[in-house]
Order: sequence, then structure tokens, then C-alpha cells
Amino acid sequence: MRLLQIDVHPLKSGTIRSIPSTTVQPRGLADDRSWMLVDGEGRLVSAREAPRLFTVVADTPATDPAVPAGLRLRTPGMPDLQVAVPDDEPVDVRLFSLDLRARPAGAEADGWLRDVLGRDDVRLVWCHDPSRRTLQPGFSEPGDHTAFADAFPVTIASIASLRRLNDWIVERSLELGEEPPEPLPIERFRANLVVDGDEPFGEDGWSRVVVGDVPFRVGKPVGRCMMATIDPVTLTTSKEPTRTLARHRLVDGKTLFAVHLVPEAPGRISVGDEVRAE
Repeated sequence: MRLLQIDVHPLKSGTIRSIPSTTVQPRGLADDRSWMLVDGEGRLVSAREAPRLFTVVADTPATDPAVPAGLRLRTPGMPDLQVAVPDDEPVDVRLFSLDLRARPAGAEADGWLRDVLGRDDVRLVWCHDPSRRTLQPGFSEPGDHTAFADAFPVTIASIASLRRLNDWIVERSLELGEEPPEPLPIERFRANLVVDGDEPFGEDGWSRVVVGDVPFRVGKPVGRCMMATIDPVTLTTSKEPTRTLARHRLVDGKTLFAVHLVPEAPGRISVGDEVRAE
């Protein structure tokens, strides 16, 4: 297998940033999901509730070396905003059922994002200490940690599996007398690493993956949420891929696509690297 794509999401639910190479750290890819939005009560605000987040292009020096600050925010119709890495006292935030701590970015960043989303309650926060975020018991080891990812530091997806899924979607559409939709792009699944070369859903049997010289341990399969049903360009939702995954990939009430990884050692990876799975 080969590594086809490296995708980083400096702002959780922001526009995907595809880059040619990156540093792998114990917490995941450099700057991946280091920033997130919360509401007035400190709870995560994602594209599930605010789809316009998909239009916010967030870059750090890890995704664009020309960025002079900790974070640069861009979106059509708004001036760019440079956001310094905050040093204010951490505040309580909640990521799903997890109570975490994060540093607030400040009023200027909050106001910019409130204008973009049309909400008056959102705040931008930064994960100052990913080591405080432990992972799911039973699927992790002591010391495993990450920033604001949903569950695990890294996600890997297979183009071979996507091809099979798109074939299933067409088959189901024809069975129901529907016009087959355009094939789903891999970006719908917001994985960090995209590979090709194995059989469809071969990742179900992986326990360990080595990308270039960097080893990863497989945590668990990814249970997909409604985020995958949102078109990141039109911001409209559809039944796919949930409908078809529920037919072919439903396990313990979860629709599965891609797998979570935990880095076993730091290093650097690049598009084109060999990928070896065990």
C-alpha cells in the first residue's frame, strides 16, 4: 500500500487541509484538531450543529509555513484573522462526555467566528495540554492521549473500501428506482491518512500499521456519525453514506468505515510513503 493523502484539521470541523508531509507526535499529526469551538456552556460546537464551519479555513505553521501566528482563519466574505496561541488561564470545556480544559483564544477570534456562523455564543479554544486527554479504556494503553479528536489521535481510510462503498450505494439506488448519486469523495470521512492498495475493508483485520518508518497501533473501527452525510461544499445533507453503511457495515449498532490509530513512536511521514499493515 501507499500513502495517498495526509489531511490535517487544525480547527475541529474546519476545512480539511491536505499537506504533502507532517510530523507524527504521540497526540497525533502536528496541530490536528488543536482548536475547537464551544458554546456558552463550554460544550463542543461542530459542523453537526453548525455546517458553515466546513467553510472556515484554519491553518497553522504545520499546514502552511507562511502563517505567522498560531492560527490563521479564512472564509469567503471575511478578512483573514491571525490568532495568537493563547496564554490565558484554561477554562472548562466539554467534548461529548469528556470534561477537559482549554485556553480561550479571546474576544477578537470569538467575534470573527460568531459573524461567520451567525451565532452569538461560540468561543474558540486551544488545547494547551493534549496529555490530559486520555483515550477510551479497553482500546488504549496508559499514556495514550490526543487533543480534540472525537476519539483517537489518527484515523486512516482506504480508497479500496470507498470504491466498494460507492458501488453499494449505486446498487441500492438502482434497487429503489433512484438516480444514482455522484460517488462520495474520501473527504466525507475526514480521515488523517488515506491509503490504497489493499482489498476492500482489509483494514478490518489490521492490528498494526507502519507508514514509512512510523509505527501505529490500531485502536478500533470508526463508527460514523451524521457528519459524513453533509456535503462540505453545498452544506446539504443526504441519506448516504449512512443508509448503505447500515446495510453492509452495521456492527453493534454502529455504521463502520475507516479505523482509528495510535502512534507508537514519533516521526515524519510523507505522501507516497509505503504503508505496511499487520
